[in-house]
Amino acid sequence: MGTCKLIESFVYILLLCFAHCNSISISRKLQYEEFLTSPQYHDYEQITNLFTELNSTYPHLARLHSIGKSVQNRDLWILEISENVQERSLGEPMFKYVANMHGDETVGRELMIFLAQYLLKNYGSDSRVTHLVNTTDIFLMPSLNPDGFEASQEGLCDSKSEFEGRINANGVDLNRNFPDQFDGKADENITYGRENETVAVMTWIVSNPFVLSGNLHGGAVVASYPFDDSGTGRECCEESRSPDNDLFKHLATVYASAHPVMRNGNSCPPEHFPGGITNGAMWYEVKGGMQDFNYVHSNCFEVTFELSCCKYPNASNLPTEWANNKESLLSFMESTHMGVKGT
Repeated sequence: MGTCKLIESFVYILLLCFAHCNSISISRKLQYEEFLTSPQYHDYEQITNLFTELNSTYPHLARLHSIGKSVQNRDLWILEISENVQERSLGEPMFKYVANMHGDETVGRELMIFLAQYLLKNYGSDSRVTHLVNTTDIFLMPSLNPDGFEASQEGLCDSKSEFEGRINANGVDLNRNFPDQFDGKADENITYGRENETVAVMTWIVSNPFVLSGNLHGGAVVASYPFDDSGTGRECCEESRSPDNDLFKHLATVYASAHPVMRNGNSCPPEHFPGGITNGAMWYEVKGGMQDFNYVHSNCFEVTFELSCCKYPNASNLPTEWANNKESLLSFMESTHMGVKGT
């Protein structure tokens, strides 16, 4: 082959590579992430207005639910997202994220708002998003404790005195308010004497065939899997294994390994978590937690994700939190499809 032909071929290959790389760049730019341009925390009224707008704009993909009321009469909003949102297809698995059950742990709250917009506005243009929405019945709950959020303060990395903000309006820690498998009260009415928010989410959990769930918290950076309690009364440091311990470890690893900070396991010294995961009771015991309730009282596997060392970081940090968690959030949702599908 002559020199001219070689040069011509080389130029052609360069042009192909440039066109391919440029098309990838354009594709990435087309992804809707405008919610990152002016990051802010949404209060109850703003969430209500935004989710109502999304429900109206995407009626074929989104449906707004309230599963009950908080102590101060705020709706416990859930945005359902699916290609067939008005009627779930036979065998289509149900997935949920629940955030902000401690009202001053706020990163997960905003990530749910980001994720709702990301899924809806990129549907039809991003193949991964489109496939996920077409095959999964997704439920996003930005706040289980809207009253606590309204009592919290941006920029505070630890809870206020008397745990104001973390607790609900009645002064109850919602993640200690669920029936516990070790309390010996299996024959009692499990909703009796519990908080409005707890009863609402318990009823929602046991009334629907959820497959997989993520519970979003703050104050650490780690993926924590069941059991949270052991029934021994000890404070920490020994595993309390569920019958599906290996699967839970895998699911926790799916999230942690895709998170550039969590997977290192050392984000919030002096704590260290190999691989960015831990058994809940190995870390510290939680009696009456929502994670264990899902597993014991329904067919739903729930893993808890602690997302930031600071519980309520400044809103300017939210784009970074989205970048850190985006792949993890999507990958964990996709894990809904790893098992046998039922009705």
